[in-house]
Amino acid sequence: MGAARESGRLDRKILVVFPGLMLAMMLAALDQTIVATALPTIVTDLGGLTHLSWVATSYLVASCISTPIYGKLGDLFGRKRLFQVAIVIFLVGSALCGAAQSMTMLILCRALQGLGAGGLMVNSQAVIGDLVPPAERGRYQGFMQSVFAFATLAGPLLGGVLTEYLSWRWVFYVNLPIGIAAFVVIGLVLKLPERERAKPRIDWWGAALLSTGVTALILVTSWGGTTFPWLSAPVLGLGAAAVVLLVVFVLVERRAVEPLLPLRLFRSPVFRISAPLTFVVGFGMLGVSTFNPLYQQVVDGVTPTMSGLRLAPLVLAMMITSVIVGQAIARIGRYRKFPIAGTTLLIVGMGLLAFLDVGTPYWFQLIALATVGVGFGLINSVLVLAAQNSVGPGDIGVASSMNTFARTVGSSIGVAVFGAIFSSRLVTSIRDGLPADVVDRFSTGGVNISRAEIDALPPDLRTGFLDGFAHALHGVYLGGVVVAVVGLVLALRLRDVPLRRRGDAAPAGDELVPTPVPPRSSSG
Repeated sequence: MGAARESGRLDRKILVVFPGLMLAMMLAALDQTIVATALPTIVTDLGGLTHLSWVATSYLVASCISTPIYGKLGDLFGRKRLFQVAIVIFLVGSALCGAAQSMTMLILCRALQGLGAGGLMVNSQAVIGDLVPPAERGRYQGFMQSVFAFATLAGPLLGGVLTEYLSWRWVFYVNLPIGIAAFVVIGLVLKLPERERAKPRIDWWGAALLSTGVTALILVTSWGGTTFPWLSAPVLGLGAAAVVLLVVFVLVERRAVEPLLPLRLFRSPVFRISAPLTFVVGFGMLGVSTFNPLYQQVVDGVTPTMSGLRLAPLVLAMMITSVIVGQAIARIGRYRKFPIAGTTLLIVGMGLLAFLDVGTPYWFQLIALATVGVGFGLINSVLVLAAQNSVGPGDIGVASSMNTFARTVGSSIGVAVFGAIFSSRLVTSIRDGLPADVVDRFSTGGVNISRAEIDALPPDLRTGFLDGFAHALHGVYLGGVVVAVVGLVLALRLRDVPLRRRGDAAPAGDELVPTPVPPRSSSG
């Protein structure tokens, strides 16, 4: 009865603050997708077409490098004020983006937004880890993960509506009322059991090395095959720099007093598997959400808005499954079978997508997308929960941040790898059936090919191109099958550690890496 009463108190506490956490997560997730629809209008207004990719890249780099820093600082100094600081940074960046008068200013302000967004994602998940025992977290993590799925569908649609009926600047201004509401809710009702360490020390060297190393890695994935050839000096140089910096980062972390990423966490077999499995999921997820709309627009000839709506089966399946899985985990206290089932469905769904061709009926696409969506939904709610359950309460922020970090890096690399596969296969597919000038024109367009350009071709050339385009996408989805197989291998190795019914770090051998942290009576 005592445990039940304690669980009830925790439930009431989290339910009061949960709307604020959801709003904060929504801000960060939505801003990754809402801006894309407005980019053509932004370029028309501000100019700077050659710097267009930096609008997305600056946000991605800043959010990625700030994620582990927020996680560690929250563990060291408390999460509430850090959460509020992240919201303020994000809102200031949003307001400045909306007021930007040049592409340079917009890019810099997008980076500022990204610095705030990293804190929104990590702290939203870590706060749940602070307030709710692992056995009950699934109920809430399922809803939190569904936010990402919702943002995938709603972001492009909302961006299009705001740009068309108001102004592209409202793509950024819309964040302000949502963020203010989240700030107020968190400020008024969030009460956290703070912990303290004796004279906590910030790992400045670790933060600098990880930030520069990840920045170099993301620039490789963003520039390779688009801005510069893959074997060009800038891309190879950045790749070498990323490897050296990340290796030095690991060496520094082994000696740091308060490492940004405590390597002892990898002694846990659960953490060792959940981190790379999260990377694999991010690798595959953004690939589907990027290339399926491309198939819809180019091969099926639908509008960008309609291609977004046609992703609804994937998104809705992911949202509903995430919530159901979260509730199921809370009831049974186990999680391993869900990622195993999820990666198996991903293999099936990606395999079905590899059969998409010219004239494939939408009902077949719907089945394939829904299968992939259920697969991702079975996995997403589990990984952050498993990671948090494998560490002590003093490392909740680090575990949460590594989950977000791995997914972000995986998404960035996944889009680059799938893009390279697509571009290579496209050239091979259309080279034999089309004139050389047409091959040159479309092979350099990559994922930016529009249906209008294709419709301008003579009918026989148009048919040949669409067949080649669909064939090129087969390689992307077959690559997704390979990624899903790797995910299944990892999921089979994931240890099913019973979820703790209390938030304390009870000894559990290799399954738990505790960090003794004395409680402090103050809140926030």
